[in-house]
Amino acid sequence: MNAFFDSINKFFEFIVPITDFLWDFPTNYKWYSNIPVLGKFTFAILLLIGSGIYFTIRTGFVQIKRFKTGLKILTEQRVAKTGISPLAAFLLSSAMRIGPGNIMGVTGAVSVGGPGALFWMWVSAFFGMSLAFAEAVLAQLFKEKKDKEYVGGLPFYGMKIFGNRRWVGVFLSVIFIIYALFCVPGQTFHLFTALGSVADSLTGVTHGRQSTVYYAIGILLTISVIIIVFGGLRRVTKVTDYLVPIMAVVYFTIVIVIVLINIRLIPYFFKEVFVGAFKPEAVFGGAFGIALSQGVKRGLMSNEAGQGTITMAAAVSENKHPAEQGFVQIIGVFLDTMVICTLTGFLVVMAHLWTGEAGVAWDAIRNSKITVYMESVKYLIPGTSLDSIVQSILSLCYALFAFTTLIGLILFAEISGNFITKSSKFINFIRALGALFFVPFGVLTVLAGLELGNLWYISDFVNIMVVFANVPILLVASKIVVDTLKHYEKNEGSRFVSKDIGVETDVWK
Repeated sequence: MNAFFDSINKFFEFIVPITDFLWDFPTNYKWYSNIPVLGKFTFAILLLIGSGIYFTIRTGFVQIKRFKTGLKILTEQRVAKTGISPLAAFLLSSAMRIGPGNIMGVTGAVSVGGPGALFWMWVSAFFGMSLAFAEAVLAQLFKEKKDKEYVGGLPFYGMKIFGNRRWVGVFLSVIFIIYALFCVPGQTFHLFTALGSVADSLTGVTHGRQSTVYYAIGILLTISVIIIVFGGLRRVTKVTDYLVPIMAVVYFTIVIVIVLINIRLIPYFFKEVFVGAFKPEAVFGGAFGIALSQGVKRGLMSNEAGQGTITMAAAVSENKHPAEQGFVQIIGVFLDTMVICTLTGFLVVMAHLWTGEAGVAWDAIRNSKITVYMESVKYLIPGTSLDSIVQSILSLCYALFAFTTLIGLILFAEISGNFITKSSKFINFIRALGALFFVPFGVLTVLAGLELGNLWYISDFVNIMVVFANVPILLVASKIVVDTLKHYEKNEGSRFVSKDIGVETDVWK
């Protein structure tokens, strides 16, 4: 078995240098990397943050002006005749956004760039909100009806924006399906890590990957995913409608309690974040550019603004006006980064393990994000009988983050696949690939004690491909986005007809 997995991992060895080159370009050239500050930014990050600034200006700071509007839409009791409600779509997108990256990504950013990385994460999220607005508006505009549901997203609006060329949509759809399905085994690994930690904390025994506990987790995970994803959009949204609020509220409550217990450290937190944003400590390299690049990269990768990966959720919602789901997606980025990521930042920064005060060897643990995170929690709640309980609850939240992301990935692959064909046989084939192949594959690699790094590089590769494809589409379609927003503001959100802004669509007639 191990030989089989190793051969698969070795087969995908060729993708590693390609992925690294694309994500690091042009910082992998000395002449560029030697440029102060700018030399720390990759083209992908410059593209995302630059387009975020552009859309913020073009929309007149829509993330500020329409933040309350987004909240109002979420709190309205709407019943969708076709598709799902804006709130259900918001929770579905949050199921994807609020993932392991909210814990591991933030911990990694602080471990590498220092507390100041959190400040730049906030900055990137602020501008990322306008990107989320833009892609959600396009997803709504160019969605299509399928029975009593809507389908849409990047492949659908990509085709329309590039002259109605079907091959463009097919290419984007294939890229996204590959991205989504190859991310599934990674989320499976995160889920095992979290639930294994819960089992270890509750029993006081370290369970190996060949233990009954791990086999039970694998069986239950596979069965539950099969039941959920083969139920289609409505069954998945029932699960996300239930789990997302629970995991977000529980995580928020636990962290807030820990922060209040350590209230004396709150001034320290803000001092370290704001000072560290411009003057990182020597232990983090001492370079302003490191804190900045880490914060921007981790922030954008966590909230996924501008990557096109959340557009499927934006498309399936029933709205009165296409701009409405854009306002809702602004709230999604805010929740992901300004709330969930910041909560994680509180724990890691307030514990400040790098100073050595906690009695932990920083150099020995800094490369293990889960260790840094758990040691931070342990330091902030020292000497209490609740240590194992709190750590178990936070690990369970981490597991739920991974699980909702996992089922969301398979669903979004399905929605994207509708562009190629709406045939039920094809859609069931995608569901089967995710639930009956990629999930069990991830389970077996965990049980075999393997971490197939080369295989996971494929998701990074297609992710950067989606970024390079999606952002130019948003920029080309910026006039359509702005005109849609102006229509909403001029008509106070009244009935929208796409011809009013000079665009032909399938739904907004």
